[in-house]
Amino acid sequence: MDILKKRFHKALSEVKTDIHRFLYSEIDWNQPLIGIKGARGVGKSTIMLQRIKETDPNGETSFYTSLDNLWFADHSLIDLAEQLISEGVTHLYIDEVHRMPGWERQVKNLYDSYPELHVVFSSSSLLVIDHSIGDLSRRASMYHLPGLSFREFLMFEGKETYQRLTLPDVLYSHETLAPSLSAQMNILSAFAKYMEKGYYPFYKSMKTEDYYSRLEQTVTTVIDSDIPAVETKIDYETLIKAKRLVGIIAGTLPYIPNISTLAGTMGTNRAQILKLFDLLDRAGIIRQLFTAVNSPKSLAKPQKILLDNSSLMSALGSPQIGAVRESTFASCLSVDHNVGFAKDGDFIVDGRYLFEIGGKGKGFAQIRNIPDSFVAADGIESGFGNKIPLWLFGFLY
Repeated sequence: MDILKKRFHKALSEVKTDIHRFLYSEIDWNQPLIGIKGARGVGKSTIMLQRIKETDPNGETSFYTSLDNLWFADHSLIDLAEQLISEGVTHLYIDEVHRMPGWERQVKNLYDSYPELHVVFSSSSLLVIDHSIGDLSRRASMYHLPGLSFREFLMFEGKETYQRLTLPDVLYSHETLAPSLSAQMNILSAFAKYMEKGYYPFYKSMKTEDYYSRLEQTVTTVIDSDIPAVETKIDYETLIKAKRLVGIIAGTLPYIPNISTLAGTMGTNRAQILKLFDLLDRAGIIRQLFTAVNSPKSLAKPQKILLDNSSLMSALGSPQIGAVRESTFASCLSVDHNVGFAKDGDFIVDGRYLFEIGGKGKGFAQIRNIPDSFVAADGIESGFGNKIPLWLFGFLY
């Protein structure tokens, strides 16, 4: 137990509170049971430690621990909670809950048996948390933390704090907003850096090659550990196919899947290909795009596939700029909006807004005379009419 306390206080002393992710202010911290899920490295641990530092600076009534500590090989969460409560702790923050077998049952027992204890838990395995949450979802207030938006990236780069925009702001007030923001900095240079490596907060502490290496390892961990945890009958050969599938997608972005051809190339069948697509999508590695009439839940064939974000694209290959722009747009919009495949353009958002993505010379040829259609153009500081700077969509969260 002493080692857990030492690590907690060390982490608490090192965490900084000058910059907060957007989710920090959206969480209802008064709820008795809170869950935070998100990909590895997006800042879940930092959010929890920041909350402690700002409400209980000395960690007298709060405690943070990660379940990947060896102490939990011989102890349960109940063991931890009973000792902490006897010492006056009222708020328990648990990181990497998926590392403990049967974690959801133990968290449920904490909630049911110790109503005086506020519990916040997090997991970096999106697959495991969604697979295991079960009945706990009715008790827990769940939140999802994506990677950095461009707005947040600018904060990490030492710029001032910028106001979050809504989609109507961007669509209908961009002619006023974009010039005002771009006048404060070299906005296009900053956005290019963001698309290259700015999605994960740890980019600040790593050389570019180490940053990309960590992202490659993240993909490996998802395939080797997370997928088998939720698909217990999956075999080693199928995991190899999953890695190969990611390589194929990364090498031909945006990827327009031909399931029959792909199944033949990989020596498998349609059902398995669609299953792997679904697993990789839910794990935050790829992003499937469907037409409005298709539902991802039905394992329908996706019309287009992108990697989840542009940092992953840079880590796994040498992406074409067109695919980088599309991936960035999709990651910006998908946090609060439904992004689908469009036959006449690149994306349909919320079943209403049609978008074509391109460079500064991109025109309206493909979407001319279609209501609620827009061009999101890279390489321009400000736009006119329905042509909007791509970077401005990075202020949506």
